[in-house]
Amino acid sequence: MKYEKNTLSQALFNQYDDKKLVAADKAHYMHCFHIFDDHRENGALNIAAGNGAYIYDTHGRRYLDAVGGMWCTNIGLGREEMADAIAEQVRLLAYSNPFCDMANDKAIELSAKLAELAPGDLNHVFLTTGGSTAVDTAYRLVQFYQGCRGKPEKKQVISRKNAYHGSTFLTMSLGGKAADRSPEFDYLQDGIHHLSCPNPYRAPQGMDEAAFLDYLVKEFEDKILEIGADKVAAFFAEPISASGGVIIPPKGYHKRMWEVCQKYDLLYISDEVVTSFGRLGAFFASKEVFDVQPDIITTAKGLTSGYLPLGACIFSERIWDVIAEPGKGRCFAHGFTYSGHPVSAVCALKNIEILQRENLLEHAKQVGGYLEQQLATLKDLPLVGDVRCKKLMACVEFVKDKQSKELFPAEINIGEKIHSKAQERGLLVRPIIHLNVMSPPLTITYQQVDEIVETLREVIVQTAAELKQSGDFGG
Repeated sequence: MKYEKNTLSQALFNQYDDKKLVAADKAHYMHCFHIFDDHRENGALNIAAGNGAYIYDTHGRRYLDAVGGMWCTNIGLGREEMADAIAEQVRLLAYSNPFCDMANDKAIELSAKLAELAPGDLNHVFLTTGGSTAVDTAYRLVQFYQGCRGKPEKKQVISRKNAYHGSTFLTMSLGGKAADRSPEFDYLQDGIHHLSCPNPYRAPQGMDEAAFLDYLVKEFEDKILEIGADKVAAFFAEPISASGGVIIPPKGYHKRMWEVCQKYDLLYISDEVVTSFGRLGAFFASKEVFDVQPDIITTAKGLTSGYLPLGACIFSERIWDVIAEPGKGRCFAHGFTYSGHPVSAVCALKNIEILQRENLLEHAKQVGGYLEQQLATLKDLPLVGDVRCKKLMACVEFVKDKQSKELFPAEINIGEKIHSKAQERGLLVRPIIHLNVMSPPLTITYQQVDEIVETLREVIVQTAAELKQSGDFGG
C-alpha cells in the first residue's frame, strides 16, 4: 500500500463519483496555467480535504503537501478556530463597500496591524485580492507618486529575469520567467527592463560569489545610466525568487542594490508575497533577514495562510507625504470590489494571532534549519546539480551533467518525473521543468522533514536508473 490510511471518515470520500468529477473537470474547468494536452490525457488530482500538512484526494488517499498549497498554507489546513472566526464575520458583515468614504472595522484593524508588523515607516496599507493585484497596485502607486512629485518622465521600472511577480497583464510583464512567456500572449514592452537573475549556481564560468555580486550591481547601475536616472522610477525584487527556483542571491545583494536605488532616487519594492508571514522565520524578511528597508512591500499568501484570498501593498511615509499632500484634491483612482473585504480581513487577523500565539516563526527557523541540513544530503546523488534552501523555501535542481551543469532537454521534463513518483508515494513536490520546489506549512515537524527527504532520495535514485536504461543519462 503506497498510501497511508486517511484520518478522516471514509464516508466523506464515499460520496464522490470520481468518474463524473473527472469528466466535468475535463469538460468545463480551465485550470491556472492549464496544460491542455496533458490535462486532456491525464486529468487532475482532485483534492477533497485537508488537515495540517496533509491533503486528501477524492479516494481518501493522503499526501504530505510539501508545496504548502501554493506557498501559502502557513498555519496548516483544517483549523476550527479559523472556520469559526470566518463564519462569525460572515453572519455579522459579509461585505462592505471599500471605495472612497466607506470602510469597515476589520479592514481598519488589519491595516493597523500590518503597519505595526512592517519594518520602518511602512505605515500605510492598500488591501487587495491577492499577490498579483498587490504588485499591480505597487506599480500604479509608483507611477502616481512620481507624477505627484512633478516627475512625469520618471516612470520606467527595472525587474529581473526569472522573476515572478504575478499573472495579471502588468505583473506577468514585470516577471521574467521565460517558461511563462507564452508566444500567444502579448506583454508590456515599453518601460519595463530586466536584469540578470542573481543565481550563484548559474554565475558566469570562473566567477566566484563576490565577483558575481559586483557584476550584478554594476549591471544594475549601468542599466540605470543607459535609460537615464531621471526616467527610472523603481526596482522590483523578490527577497528570494520563489517560482523562479528559490533563487537565493549572493550575500549582501539586496543591500547593495538598495544602495544603488538610494544613489539614483529609485523606489525599492520588495515583493514578499511568498517570503512574508513566517516562511523565512520573520513576518517580513526584507529588513530582518536581508537588512533592507524597502519603500514598498507587497504581501499575500501567508497573510491568510490560504484560507481566503487577500493581499496588501504596504508603503512608506515618504510616499504618503507626497501623494496625500493637503490642498491638492488628488484621488488615487485604483481599487477592487473586494479590497478590504471584512471576512478576508478577519481571516488575516486570526492567522496573525495564531502565528504569534503558537510561536510559529521561531518554529519555522528551527525546523527550516533542519530542512536545509537534510536536503543538502541529496547533493551526493548524480542527478542533483544544486540544492537551494532557506528555512521553509526549498528547491532541488536536476542536471544531466554535474560538472558542466548541463540541463536535460525540456521534453524529458525531469521535474515532473520526480514529482509523479513522489506523488505515488504520498508526497507532493512542485515540478517546474528541471526543478522541484517546496514550501511546506510552518507547522511541519522534524519527522515530516525526514519523510520528504527520504522519499525524494528514493524517487531520484529510481529516476536516474530509468534514465540510464533509456539512454538519456550517463550517470
